Amino acid sequence: MGGDSMTHTAPRGGGPGTGPVGSRTGQRLSGLAVALGLVLFLGGFAWGAVVYRPYTVPTSSMTPTIDAGDRILAQRVDGGAVRRGDVVVFKDATWANAPMVKRVVAVGGDTVSCCQDGKLRVNGKEIDETYLPADTPAGTSNFPTVTVPKGRLFLLGDERGNSVDSTAHLTDAAGGTVARSAVDARVDAVVWPMKGMLERPTGFEPLGTLSSPGPLRTITLLVLAGAVLVLGGGAYGPIAKRTDAARARRASAEPAGVR
Repeated sequence: MGGDSMTHTAPRGGGPGTGPVGSRTGQRLSGLAVALGLVLFLGGFAWGAVVYRPYTVPTSSMTPTIDAGDRILAQRVDGGAVRRGDVVVFKDATWANAPMVKRVVAVGGDTVSCCQDGKLRVNGKEIDETYLPADTPAGTSNFPTVTVPKGRLFLLGDERGNSVDSTAHLTDAAGGTVARSAVDARVDAVVWPMKGMLERPTGFEPLGTLSSPGPLRTITLLVLAGAVLVLGGGAYGPIAKRTDAARARRASAEPAGVR
């Protein structure tokens, strides 16, 4: 048609359903991600606050498992759930007026003594204590056979030469033992410095089932997943703005039409 011309205008923007900060679907999904992330993050912290108690250990009596100044998380447990090999936080008025951290090596009904062939012996079985310092001399903390009364625990520090434990109270009326009811919590992990979860003391397995770890790993995963969702969902808006701006610049740089 002679000098007439037709102009086809290029579409601007991202088409239907897009706005200045991305699609409505994207905005909804980012909002859901933030909401779910907050639930997981705060829920994980709340769960941890209910289940665990933090402590700072002031002495080296549990070295190398727990060093002086380490911060630990201990699961609140009933003393009746404590088993051999557990590291527990307890308070006994005849020992001290403050919480103490020791390892349970014998429970009610057990016989315990040290040291034959350099080994702790419980119910006639030698215990392989892999958690002791590598330079622990044989025969450290020698003591005669003790029969632990029902409902009580016999506790030792991992640093046998530097621990005020059951061996220091053998002449007490309770023979150095502590009531299960004195236990407030079972140590699950050293969180500062980040040594992680305590290893299971497999040397006690021939005597019975060991305690299972608490839910600390699950709680940590919930908190981390929540943080990722909150950060990811929150980042959607700024990323969408940049994407829209870049799309607009490319559209404005293209020819306005075709002749």
